[in-house]
Amino acid sequence: MDDSILNLIVFGVVSWTTLFLLTRKLFPNRSFDFCNRLVSTIHAILAVTLSLISVQDWNCPLCPLASRSSHKQMRALAVTVGYLIYDFVCCLFDKQVKIDNLIHHLVSVVGLGAGLAYEWCGSEMVAALCVTEISSPFLHMREILKELGYKDTDFNLAADVLFAVIFSCARMIGGPYLTYVTLSDDNPILIKAMASGLQLVSAFWFYKIARMIMYKFSKRNKAKIVHLIR
Repeated sequence: MDDSILNLIVFGVVSWTTLFLLTRKLFPNRSFDFCNRLVSTIHAILAVTLSLISVQDWNCPLCPLASRSSHKQMRALAVTVGYLIYDFVCCLFDKQVKIDNLIHHLVSVVGLGAGLAYEWCGSEMVAALCVTEISSPFLHMREILKELGYKDTDFNLAADVLFAVIFSCARMIGGPYLTYVTLSDDNPILIKAMASGLQLVSAFWFYKIARMIMYKFSKRNKAKIVHLIR
């Protein structure tokens, strides 16, 4: 990993932290989580954009496999590593520390950091970045809407369903395929471990999201039945 990438990671940590502090200043009446989710939404959009820009051949977006990373790919990964370090620390200061989220951050930082250190398998790494972040804006939208007073509304339910659909398609269709090609090719063992770990975490979250959607619709149906009875 050259110094420019390392400097970009450090710059990223400082920049994301500064953006969070500015957001807290702009929205003093909003919660810690609300402000952090605004920053996370900006990162998700930027991460997906940089991932798409770094694709070398749109006829084969994952090509070349198991090869040296390009500078654009390294830059996209470095921006996200900086964000993940910021968000990991930020999560520790939240009212409720979520262990599964911390584990996800650790797996991601180690995996992406290994990719940057080896300067290898950039195509697979940016594809994983795109797959994992493409549903994030909708995840944060759900919680932001709740704080804005739209909890249990049609708008919030639409955000829930949209997030669940995009997450499921990305993580449970694109994710397993990406894991397979990463494990099949001649990649460092740490990269393979990261791919496997990330897919396991995605499967766990998919289970939780499926339960959440079922609960939402069940709750909504019960409310309709009560309304009809009255």
